Amino acid sequence: MRLPLLFLSLCAFPALAEGIAEQLKWNFQARTRGETRNNTYDFDSSRNAVTDDTYLLARVRLGIEWQPDELVKIAVQGQDVREAFSKRANVPLQNGAEGDDSFDLRLASIELGNPTHLSVKAGRQVLSYGDERLVGPLEWQNFSRTFDAVKLHYQTPTWWLDAFTSSVVRIRRSQFNQSDWLNDAATRNQFFSGLYFSSQFLPFQTTDLYVFHLHEENPTGISNFATFGTRHKGDPTKLKGWDYTVELVGQTGQLNGQPLSAYAYHLEGGYNWLKHAWKPRLALEYSAGSGDSDPNDGRVHTFQNLFPTNHPPYGFMDTFSWQNMQNVVLRLAAQPHSKVKTTLDFHSFWLTTTGDAWYRANGTTRVRAINPNANSHAGCELDFTINTKLTPHLDMLIGYSHFFAGAYLAATGPSDDADFAYWMMTLNY
Repeated sequence: MRLPLLFLSLCAFPALAEGIAEQLKWNFQARTRGETRNNTYDFDSSRNAVTDDTYLLARVRLGIEWQPDELVKIAVQGQDVREAFSKRANVPLQNGAEGDDSFDLRLASIELGNPTHLSVKAGRQVLSYGDERLVGPLEWQNFSRTFDAVKLHYQTPTWWLDAFTSSVVRIRRSQFNQSDWLNDAATRNQFFSGLYFSSQFLPFQTTDLYVFHLHEENPTGISNFATFGTRHKGDPTKLKGWDYTVELVGQTGQLNGQPLSAYAYHLEGGYNWLKHAWKPRLALEYSAGSGDSDPNDGRVHTFQNLFPTNHPPYGFMDTFSWQNMQNVVLRLAAQPHSKVKTTLDFHSFWLTTTGDAWYRANGTTRVRAINPNANSHAGCELDFTINTKLTPHLDMLIGYSHFFAGAYLAATGPSDDADFAYWMMTLNY
């Protein structure tokens, strides 16, 4: 009896394998970016710093999705990132390096349910909300950002709600990348949780309400604080070409054992020439994040930027995050060809208070030592980009940025202008 059953099983195996193969969806990305930077970290032309350099960044991703049933989806993706020809050590996040991180697990999740109605997703995944000013994958960075998370999603035709808890995955060169959830040696015990509600109750606008909570146990003290916010974004196709974004955020709780009370906001208005062949858009923005004018009073007022994608909103040179800053931006975008997009942005930056630090895009690195008597104007930045779709699968991005050093830099040390240029090719399948 066993032989006939074995024979039938072997006969059925090719058909079963073919069925599974039809359910598999592969994805592949290869990205290469050449960068040249001068004075972008020290604003000092008299020094030949390791960060003043020309180098190459490479990223390869290979993934697979399996959907054995309409209510079950499994996704796995690996990633390999490299930095070549640079003077600095190829260690991620040291001296601004993207660094090397040999092939590692970027995504690994299972989703149960219908994502257009009710679903739960568990495992290593991307979290992205709103304009990613607080939570996003930071795709510009070579290794980007993912979370080990559990997320519940509920959706109707006019609104949706996410509830999640997570821990950010930390890049560990030559080791398996882990979050605090998986690393038994971790003492930080990070939990990042949130509720995010988005609606189309007003047909001309997306209206979002959210709350995030971050828990961390650091050597300097325990952090437990909540971030409350709302975002309102207008649809130019329903407003005769006009668009706007208003985002208001507040924070309260404890940061490293001290009381935290902070705020941030973003105001934006623009006009789109929808009927023009080039589809130009002109916009004016103002962003601000609170700072701490008195670091010795036992209270913290510096806004905590959480896990953002800071590269697009505050200048492509990544000199600022959404904390202790004020940023006025004039933006012009156009599409001179169906496969070509161009942008020209001009930023002007101030520190909200010179009693606090100037924080880079990562939210922790300080540009200069604190000088309460310095002028608050940090400088201006000009960004220009050309994005071209060469083929259905191949994109090319070229960009140049110049930073005009302001009075704050002159009052705190060297104040030479800075330059940043790059060329990036991305192949997607």
